[in-house]
Amino acid sequence: MDVKDLLHLINGVLINETADLSREIKGGCGADLMSDVLASIQPDAVLLTGLCNPQVIRTAQMADVSAVVLVRGKVPPQETIDLAIQERIPLITSPYGMFELCGRLYQAGLSSLERPMNSDACSCEEET
Repeated sequence: MDVKDLLHLINGVLINETADLSREIKGGCGADLMSDVLASIQPDAVLLTGLCNPQVIRTAQMADVSAVVLVRGKVPPQETIDLAIQERIPLITSPYGMFELCGRLYQAGLSSLERPMNSDACSCEEET
């Protein structure tokens, strides 16, 4: 699947019109913690997120993400759009929530491109 196919599948709106729509998407990842993205995402994934700040684009660039999709119709600030243009990363908004977007991508044949995280890396504490 390429970015153009993705746009159609998720009723997406491309925010940065100069982005390359032919970039291949091999799978997906849905996350709002950019530290989780950096620790687990594999290259050529589409990143689904509810975050709209420039850090999302910086993270996508570092992780070699094919496209960033903002869920629930979110529109990012101009600073984020400018950075996406500069980094040539397709920035898309979709009216669907993260759960539905993940399902649509999975149903279309994309698999998860998230690596399992080492349980020692999680700082979550169990309640007693």
